[in-house]
Amino acid sequence: MNDFYKWDITYKIIGCAMKVHNELWCWFPEVVYQRALLLEFQKAGLTFEREKNMQIHYDGTHVWNRRVDFLVDEDIMVELKATTKIEDVNKAQLINYLEVYKVKIWLLINFWNKKMEYFRFIK
Repeated sequence: MNDFYKWDITYKIIGCAMKVHNELWCWFPEVVYQRALLLEFQKAGLTFEREKNMQIHYDGTHVWNRRVDFLVDEDIMVELKATTKIEDVNKAQLINYLEVYKVKIWLLINFWNKKMEYFRFIK
């Protein structure tokens, strides 16, 4: 069970995000956090792709592409936000992406506020 949910890797990802938030704090554009998080992922020895292009298929045909901020360890999608509040629509969208992209875990991390927020979605 631990391997399926990849607790050790998601723990590392969240830890990296906390380091970034502690250093930069809040109120920067999302891209600043993305670039800093890339450096922390490298230091932590994580296997990842930045701005991974993900395809959406319908009835066996490619119909759309969407870029995810990070794809870690081939099946953990990490979406970054720098917004005042994570809305239910943001969470619903990510739950849908779990199905469409056939990944196991999606992390949503919001850097905007004084306290970093994160949500873990597991298929």
